[in-house]
Amino acid sequence: MKTKLVAIAMAAGLIFSAGSAAIASAHGGKGQGGKLDGVLSGLVGKGTLTQTQVDEIKKAREEARGAMHQSRVTKKSEMVLVITSTTGLDSATITSRLAAGESLALIAGVKRQALIDALVAFHSKRIDQAVLDGKMTALDVDKLKAGLSASVTFFVDRVPGSLNGGKGFGKGFGKGHGKSFGKQMRSNT
Repeated sequence: MKTKLVAIAMAAGLIFSAGSAAIASAHGGKGQGGKLDGVLSGLVGKGTLTQTQVDEIKKAREEARGAMHQSRVTKKSEMVLVITSTTGLDSATITSRLAAGESLALIAGVKRQALIDALVAFHSKRIDQAVLDGKMTALDVDKLKAGLSASVTFFVDRVPGSLNGGKGFGKGFGKGHGKSFGKQMRSNT
């Protein structure tokens, strides 16, 4: 039953991607969730899906979102733990120094390479687990691991605010490393 619902949800997504004017007008500009809701409502109206099926699709979508959110929170917490345990500094100190414009490399000092090695090991372990969970192929792993050391080194050496016109490192790490890193670091103290 779940496989059938996933297939139906994927089909609904493909229908939406086709971009028909009728479907586009049905969502009322409520973002991706609203767009899918509009598509699903249209399919109920056509008799393609029942309301029960639509409710199951929506429930599955929310469960998947919740699982993805929890996975991100867990990863951030684990990464903060790697950084704090490797540097020997508490998260509040790291957060304030990042906010002051210091890179993780500067904060780590003589432990810079140890921090890079620890973060590479952390991400390698997560990649290996994704393979065991069937979420990645060996080809994906080879591509990811090939650039992992360079990416982690860039992340550690990067001065906060030096990308995106000083707007930081996307949404990942407090001033210069995104707001959520600072919040996560503060919550771990």
